[in-house]
Amino acid sequence: MFSSAVPYKNQHYSELKKDCINDKTLFKDPEFPATNASLFFRKPPPGVVEWRRPGEISNEPHLFVKGISSHDLNQGSVGNCWFVAACSCLALKPNLWKKVIPDHTTQEWDHKQPGNYAGIFHFQFWVFGEWVDVVVDDRLPTINGELIYCHSKDTNEFWSALLEKAYAKLTGCYESLEGGNTGDAVVDFTGAVAEAINLEAEAYYKDAKKQDQLFEDLLKVYEREGIISCSIKAQPHELELRMSNGLVKGHAYSVTAVKKVRIGHGLMAYFKNETIPLIRMRNPWGKTEWKGAWSDSSEEWSKVGDMERGKLGITVEDDGEFWMEFTDWCKFFTDADICRLINTSLISVYKTWNEVVHFGSWTKNAEPLLNRCGGCGNHKQTFLQNPQYLFDVTKEADEVLISLQQKDMKSQRKFGQGENLSIGFGIFKVEVNRKYRMHDILTQQCVNTSTYINARTVFMRCTLPQGRYVIIPTTFKPLTLGDYMIRVFTDVDSGCRELIEDKPKVKCWSSFLGYPQVVTHVYVHGADGLQNQDSTGGADPYVIIYCEGRSVRSPIQKDTLTPMFTTSAIFYRKKPRTPITVEVWNSNAVKDEFMGQVVLSGAVKDSTDPQRLQLRQRGRQMADEMPGIIGVRIITSTQLTAM
Repeated sequence: MFSSAVPYKNQHYSELKKDCINDKTLFKDPEFPATNASLFFRKPPPGVVEWRRPGEISNEPHLFVKGISSHDLNQGSVGNCWFVAACSCLALKPNLWKKVIPDHTTQEWDHKQPGNYAGIFHFQFWVFGEWVDVVVDDRLPTINGELIYCHSKDTNEFWSALLEKAYAKLTGCYESLEGGNTGDAVVDFTGAVAEAINLEAEAYYKDAKKQDQLFEDLLKVYEREGIISCSIKAQPHELELRMSNGLVKGHAYSVTAVKKVRIGHGLMAYFKNETIPLIRMRNPWGKTEWKGAWSDSSEEWSKVGDMERGKLGITVEDDGEFWMEFTDWCKFFTDADICRLINTSLISVYKTWNEVVHFGSWTKNAEPLLNRCGGCGNHKQTFLQNPQYLFDVTKEADEVLISLQQKDMKSQRKFGQGENLSIGFGIFKVEVNRKYRMHDILTQQCVNTSTYINARTVFMRCTLPQGRYVIIPTTFKPLTLGDYMIRVFTDVDSGCRELIEDKPKVKCWSSFLGYPQVVTHVYVHGADGLQNQDSTGGADPYVIIYCEGRSVRSPIQKDTLTPMFTTSAIFYRKKPRTPITVEVWNSNAVKDEFMGQVVLSGAVKDSTDPQRLQLRQRGRQMADEMPGIIGVRIITSTQLTAM
């Protein structure tokens, strides 16, 4: 079957399988051999390990027994509940797991034709922006004849153990899977965008309005095939500690349903239409459940009619799956990972996003203009030496999603490394006509800063007004090297691109047409005291900045005589003696009306402080005043990389 996935270690599944069948041998993977090096680098398993093929563990092995289910999985002796929780989530989404487990029907054992079995399987993971196809043999580590890592509760079902082996191969060995993040594994299964939510810090439990909004967000994510997981923070000595309420600290749970459950019995329940927000979870241990309200045998279920209970599939058994009221979930869980499958399809009933992906590196160079590892905003001297990405919000306001992801480092754990870098980013509103890298922060506004954290992914969702913006992804400390991927999602095309050039290039015709002598930054803050322009006693003003035949126009400010323009422009000027003009206009359906102007010399020696200037007439009446004062700031430098 044709696949666009890149073969890991250049191992092609179909070719290897064909060779094994022709040679009548079972595949032995030279890239992930059945040795201790594939198991651990520091802490050996608790016993003598034997590598066995599924046929040596079970009489009739299968990839799936009665399909695939979140109930299939149980955690083994390695601390990878995060991975098992991600697999539980994956099992609920056929359109997702069929991508991770390709050709699942042809990979299944055919006991009628044993000659077609070659002991080889393949799985696909989304690794740093591309799908990768990972081949494994079916030799699995056992102690006393039993699988020691992830396994199904059916002893003859092997999809989870083989999937885990492929993931362990990707990360170097099984021990590298000790301790991780469920959201990261989900991203590797789906290419989703992960958002980490600190339920404790945000105190959702105490704020009903925030809690309701969060529930609606999670409901939307769940209904659109997204994946959610959660955990409770633990001190090192509290890992896997069972609390009196049945929950386990330092343990990853998969969220298997988010529902508004109807309260009441019979027809009255439908007429009343009273619902309660509930959330269902699964413990990767396959046992140990929540004991509070809405637990399996709690009296709260008596409020729910038989039909509703049947739809929800309520079972009273210690299978590790249980329901909680959303308020209790917000109270007892401290962290959640929300993985959104961002819809970029042109044909969809759901919102479609425009996606731009860039890959980059934080690299070191002694030349400041070439250095790209300046650290976070605390390091003002070097901060702007980081990579910079420009994008436009062309609507009046637009929701923007930004995901900054660094390379997964778990494969480096066996070499004593493998820790994530502390990363984050800032978003600056910049001049409407900026085309070159920022070199100084003058009036550009930092509109948002992500958290800085040593997570694999840092995510931000924000609504931005119309304008041009620059994202600056950074490590927390300067001179820290690494690779990253940045994904920007907007409602309409944002034209997102990396800023590479520091200033205009010298071209072969520059000697004829001239080359900029100075660079000038103009910022128009706002105006007050403007003249009424319509019968309701208001105006719809906007501002235009003119320089050497080029212009920048602000958005229209509706129905105000005291507009806040907060508009800036940057000009590389070939004729420094030609002044800059700032004009104020009133937007009108028939014809726009001139409301006044100021003329600025833009000389290097001029004041760089904010100024309040009287508006004046144009042309021969330039000396005549017009109603209104405008606030501007103008800065000019002969150094073209000064701003």
